[in-house]
Amino acid sequence: MAEDLTRRGFLGAAGAVVVAGVAAEVAPAAEGKEAPRGGPIKIVGLSCSPRKGKTTAAALQVCLDAAKAVGPNVEVELIELAGKNIPVFDPAATGSGDFDQVAAKLTDPKVAGIILGTPVYFSGMSSLCKAFLDQCMAFRKNQFALRNKVAGVVAVGGVRNGGQELAIESVQAALFCQEMIVVGDGRPTAHTGATLLNTGDDISGDEFGLSTAKNLGRRVAEVALRVAGTAK
Repeated sequence: MAEDLTRRGFLGAAGAVVVAGVAAEVAPAAEGKEAPRGGPIKIVGLSCSPRKGKTTAAALQVCLDAAKAVGPNVEVELIELAGKNIPVFDPAATGSGDFDQVAAKLTDPKVAGIILGTPVYFSGMSSLCKAFLDQCMAFRKNQFALRNKVAGVVAVGGVRNGGQELAIESVQAALFCQEMIVVGDGRPTAHTGATLLNTGDDISGDEFGLSTAKNLGRRVAEVALRVAGTAK
C-alpha cells in the first residue's frame, strides 16, 4: 500500500509540473474572472472536425445564429480546430501545439458559453475532439478556468442513429469535469444536445436535426445570460 501511494504521489507531482507551463499561458486571462455582470457576452462554437468548413462547422453556425438571436448583448464566434496542431495529451510532453492559442480565447472572461461540435466516428467523438478535451487538463490545473461557463454539444453523423447521442454524452462527461454548466438542447426537442444527419456533405435537408441545433444554441445563450446576470 505504501509503495502504491508513493507511486501515485510521484505521478501526481509530475503531472502538475508538466501542466503548469500550459496553465501559465491561460492564467492572465482566466484566473478568478467571470463574464462582466450585465455586459455583453460571447458564445463560442468550437468545431472539432478535421475537415474545415464542412458539416460540423455548418451545424455549429446554426447553433450560433440561434444564440445570437436571443438578445442584442450576445456575440458569437466560430473556431475550427481543423488544420491546427492539437497533439495527443502526454503528461510528459513539454509543449501543447496550438492548444494555448485556443485556450486563451475560451478563457476570455467575456466568453460565457461554449458549444463544442464533433463528427461521429464509430459512435464516438473524433480523435481531434478527444485530443482537445485531454489537453483541457490545463484548465483544471488553472483553478478550473472554464468553471461556470455554459456548455452544449452537437454531433453530426452519417446516419440518423449513428451514435450521435453516445458521442455527445462522452463529450459532456469531460465537460462536467471542468465544472462547466452543461445543458442539452432546449424545448421542444429537449434532449442531450444537437444531433444532425450528414447526407452527402450536407445537413440542410435534416429538418429535425437543424431544429435541435437551433434549440441548443438558444438554450446555451439563455442560460449564459442568466449566469452573467444579464437576463431579465
